[in-house]
Amino acid sequence: MEPMQTMAVDVAVPPSPRDVRLDLFRGLANWAIFLGHIPNPALAWLTMRNYGFSDGADLFVFISGYTATLVFGKVMLKRGFHIGATRLFRRVWQLYVAHVLLFVFYMTSVHYLAHNFDIPHLMDQFNVAGLMEYPVETMTQGLLLKLNALNLDVLPPYIVLMGAFPPVLWLMLRYKNWVMLGSALVYLVARQYGWNFASYPSGVWYFNPFTWQLLFVLGGWLALGGATRLVFLIQSRLVLFWSISYLLFALMITLAAQVTELQRIVPTFLFEAFIPNDKTNLAAYRVVHLACLILLVVRLVPVDWPGLRWPIFRPLIKCGQQSLEVFCVGVFLSFIAHVVLETVSDGYVLQLLVGLSGLAVMTGVAYYRSWSKGVDKPVAAH
Repeated sequence: MEPMQTMAVDVAVPPSPRDVRLDLFRGLANWAIFLGHIPNPALAWLTMRNYGFSDGADLFVFISGYTATLVFGKVMLKRGFHIGATRLFRRVWQLYVAHVLLFVFYMTSVHYLAHNFDIPHLMDQFNVAGLMEYPVETMTQGLLLKLNALNLDVLPPYIVLMGAFPPVLWLMLRYKNWVMLGSALVYLVARQYGWNFASYPSGVWYFNPFTWQLLFVLGGWLALGGATRLVFLIQSRLVLFWSISYLLFALMITLAAQVTELQRIVPTFLFEAFIPNDKTNLAAYRVVHLACLILLVVRLVPVDWPGLRWPIFRPLIKCGQQSLEVFCVGVFLSFIAHVVLETVSDGYVLQLLVGLSGLAVMTGVAYYRSWSKGVDKPVAAH
């Protein structure tokens, strides 16, 4: 086997220092997750989930796998496995600390508002009722990632995937196709035999790490040259036509779940095959839907597209660049928005106002963190 330092890797590095499209769509995923966590119909129509099988969570996990492979794969190649693994584990620690802080603030906020504003059902609705009867056990299970309050179920599987990634990445740098095949086999076996992590006090994780790893590894495989192997598919007009047709089909089925009149048009057997949408175990039709979206983006939005410099996209790009902070703030704000709409009014005007206010705060946090990180960088000596 060749030494690590001289090993060549076919990494699909974009011509610019940073592929802005990744930041743009990761920011879009964060916005969609925030709006989707607010349980009111008006805001849901501003997200992906009402227009197809996949949604912001699928996009978030896929891009996370792609960027993690690009960043840490280069470190592992240049400085060796141990340094690359150390950098990965440092990121895992950052994710875990962010989750713990969010978990504590979230749990205490639900408890405080539920009791001080006489909304006791929030305790059960957000899965924090155990905080009253078994506070130590509840907090302990939260620290172990086994207790996932409502809307806090995205970071734990992400932490697990990143924590298991060092040996996977090491193998991908050498045998990316075999790793991709192994990931697909784990996905199929997990769905067949019901593999998942146990949740507290009962049930399983809402995002099954054994199945969602497929999107994470797929992103890594494409980053390490898998995309170049699929150029013939990306450039095929037949594949483009099929992708658009599938997206339209997904649109029709998903809208039929929301609009009763459309259900009369869709055959019952076809409707029941896709609804309810199996998000926990990442149904195959979600993966195909996301793949079709990615193909369209790659064809219609090249890496050097001038529109990526338009001012209208800057807030989304900035939110994508500061993804972790924006995500955590968005999850917390979705709970605040829920309380406001429940205690004040759930009218469409207030829903829109609350949604826009949350996006504004998330964007403000992104710009602040970007400025703060710039200030903290050491000034080069002249």
